[in-house]
Amino acid sequence: MWMRVVTIMAASCCLSGSAFAQQRPLVTEDPETVGAGRMLVEAGIDYTRDAEYPASGLTGHLRRFPVIGISLGIGEIGEVQIDGGFYNHLSITDRRPAPLAHMLTVTGDQTSHVEDMVVGTKIRLVSEGASRPSLGLRSATRLPMASNESGLGLDTMDFYSSLLVAKTVQTVRLVGNIGLGILGDPTRGDRQNDVLTYGLSFARAVSQRGEIVGEINGRKDTRRGDPPPGTESHSMLRVGARYTAGAWRADGALMFGLLSQDPSFGVTAGFTYVFNAFQSP
Repeated sequence: MWMRVVTIMAASCCLSGSAFAQQRPLVTEDPETVGAGRMLVEAGIDYTRDAEYPASGLTGHLRRFPVIGISLGIGEIGEVQIDGGFYNHLSITDRRPAPLAHMLTVTGDQTSHVEDMVVGTKIRLVSEGASRPSLGLRSATRLPMASNESGLGLDTMDFYSSLLVAKTVQTVRLVGNIGLGILGDPTRGDRQNDVLTYGLSFARAVSQRGEIVGEINGRKDTRRGDPPPGTESHSMLRVGARYTAGAWRADGALMFGLLSQDPSFGVTAGFTYVFNAFQSP
């Protein structure tokens, strides 16, 4: 009886990783894609306390809603991703001298703007086998939608590329990411900062529909000396849960900053929906 339950849970984990390629409330990318002709739509809200913006000198409590992600399967092994948000609102608790503080048009204790857009592609290189993990590659570009006049943007373009690896062990799905980020310097157009990006996540099935999830995800500054503002190291811990019902999935998580420049605490909640968007040739 126990082995039968384990088998059902493991199958549920595998199907979840394939049908829901983007892993809300986590941000560590699974190498599995959404599937040919299928579209994944996810949306949610985030709230973080003590969010810092070193380029503008602002600190405050940040609300992001809705945070939106769209993934479109362009074949069995590839997908296109678009991520962003319509509204970021910062309740300002502190102002400090900063390189771009003179550009601020914010006069009160609140500021808002849209989220930067991220456009990326993901390719599954190796399918998961009984004794081997699945492998994938993701490349993405962050486009400057948020303005530096609002204090929430940098007006720079960033590029990311990561190797993705995942393996299901009984009822647990393990995912790891390692890669490179090339981040523009908001104070000088001829300079950049290279960072190491990383992520390690787990999803444990507790029933056929429910999962407990968690991750550590961030980036490590590799520059000697002080990095350009806005390109510092970051690391966040997320712990939460997901519940799947057919093509829908609800999620929620708590977030904890692991470095002094990270938000101290946050919460996120949202949903994911997958459907057949077009017939793959």
